[in-house]
Parts: sequence; C-alpha cells; structure tokens
Amino acid sequence: MSNVAAGPERTEGAPGPATEPGDAELLEIGAETLRVEADGIQRVRERLGSEFVEAVRSILATDGRVVVTGVGKSGLIARKIASTLAGTGTPALFLHPTEAVHGDVGVLVRGDVLLVVSKSGASGELDALLPAVRRVDVPVIAITGSRVSPLGRAAGVVLDASVPAEACPHDVSPTASSTAALALGDALAMALLAARGLDADDHARLHPGGTIGRRLLWTVRDVMVTGDGAPRVTPDAPLSETMRAIAHRRGTVAVVEGDRLVGVVTAGDLTRFAAREPGFLARPTSEAMNPGPRTTTPGERASRALEAMERHGVMALPVLDDGRLVGMVHLHDILRAGVGGETGA
Repeated sequence: MSNVAAGPERTEGAPGPATEPGDAELLEIGAETLRVEADGIQRVRERLGSEFVEAVRSILATDGRVVVTGVGKSGLIARKIASTLAGTGTPALFLHPTEAVHGDVGVLVRGDVLLVVSKSGASGELDALLPAVRRVDVPVIAITGSRVSPLGRAAGVVLDASVPAEACPHDVSPTASSTAALALGDALAMALLAARGLDADDHARLHPGGTIGRRLLWTVRDVMVTGDGAPRVTPDAPLSETMRAIAHRRGTVAVVEGDRLVGVVTAGDLTRFAAREPGFLARPTSEAMNPGPRTTTPGERASRALEAMERHGVMALPVLDDGRLVGMVHLHDILRAGVGGETGA
C-alpha cells in the first residue's frame, strides 16, 4: 500500500477532516504522489522487453486500425492512447466495451488490432467482449496489471503495467497504475512513429489546426505583407524619405534597385547613422543601409522565419522570390498569427 500521507483522521459521520491539512502537509502529499507514480513508471520501464517489440511489430503488420478499449478510468486512458496513436500516424479509434457488446463490436474487423487497457484484467464488460473478439479473429494486445487475469490469458501480447502501489492512500483509486498504462501507450505511439519514419510534414498533415498546425503548416507567404505594407526606397533616395517610410511602416524599409534587394534600413540603422552624421536627412539611403540583410522566401515555414528573427535580433525579414523582393515579414505578424518557433509548444 502507498505511503502517501492520508491527512488528519476523519470523525465518524463527519463530512470531512476535523482540521484542514497545512501547507507543508499538502506539499508533502503532492510530492509523495509524484514519487509513487514516478516509481511505478520506472518499474514498468525496467520490465520493458521483447513483448513490447512484439506489440509494435503486430501493429505495424496490420492493414487495419488499432481499436483501443477499456472500462472506467482505464477507458479514459484508452481514449487518450487512441488519440495519441491517431495523431502520430497510426490509425486508431476508441471502442467502448459496453457499447461493443450491444452491437458496436461490428466496427472491429479482420485486419484490425485490439488494444485493451485494464488494471485488473477482469470486468464484466471485458468478459463479455472477449468471446466476440475471438470470433472476429483479430490480434489482442493487453496493457494490464495482471498477466493471469482473463484478459492476460486471452491476449496474444501482454504489456505488464503493474505497479508496486497506488498513490491513493487506500490503494483504491487508480493513480500510479493509470499513469503507467498511459506511459506505455505513449511508448507504443512513439515507437510506431519512429518505425513509420514520420517527419515534420507528416505531423503537419495530421495536425492542421491549433498551435501545432500553425507552427508546421503556415509559411511566410501566409503572414507577410506586400505592396504599401512593405515599402521600398532606392539607394539614392534621401534619408528624409526613408525616415518617413520607417516611421509609418514598422521600422524596416527595403532598399532596392528595380526588384533586386540591395539592403535594408531599420530604425536602429537610422538612429546610429544620425548620431555620427550631422545633416543626415539629405544624405543618400545607401550610406545608412545594411547591405547584407538576412532574408527569407515565401515558402519558408513562418516558424523558422520567427526563429531566425529571434536568433539574430531583427524585427523583420525581406521576402525574396527567385531573387526578387515580393514582401516583408514582421515578427509581430507571425506572433499575432499564433505561430511559435520550431522548438516552441
């Protein structure tokens, strides 16, 4: 049984503890819970072996889907495992065992793999489901805490998710065991992802929405400004003209000869030039510009452009298409679009 502190004794019939636990005791309970759960995962890690590889190979060999099922807390873990598998390139869905024995078992067809999550490996719902699964003749993989349970005996591959103790002080509520099962599901998903050779573009296809989708799918073309939003001046334009463009257009102006970029002038460039050159407003822009600016292209990922801007301390990048200036991408526009850097969340 877990050593997690149970807190003050309850009075018979009382709705709660006689006294509330203090801050130090609450921290102790939280820390001990995390220790127990971490220990459970470590024990599962130490046991990981050939059966894990067999489970991965079995899923890779199927032409169908991974149908994941479980009851109660294990069912919630099963739903998350199914979602993680589907989001990392392995077709998967969750099947509720109660609904399955009332007709939904029909979603399970030959060519699928059934992944069953159960701490005890024994429940009325699973006991009713397993005979129907045998008639479909699909491989069964179990994530369970009991190899000798009905599920453990029926499964072709058993991934041992047993833990020394639950974090629950009464050893009742699934805590360390559900965390261990979830971790095993993640391990399966990551091994399958590696075996399938998925890259960032595959992830983009699987996650078109939200932060992940924006980070992987959005390009500079999606967030850059063009036309009047990306002003340009010639090298011989007086700095007075360039200063007006900088003031009205976010502090970075492209310097061009025709469509060819020859430099940029930022508010910082102008400030530094003004400090050392009296009468600077009449001087040509070429004297203050940076002739070797960093640039990007319309097809570059917006997240990589953001990463470059942050790494080099610039607020905007000229956008070149086959050497021609076609726009400007600003750091604030990328951030406003919700696009994080390549290493962001």
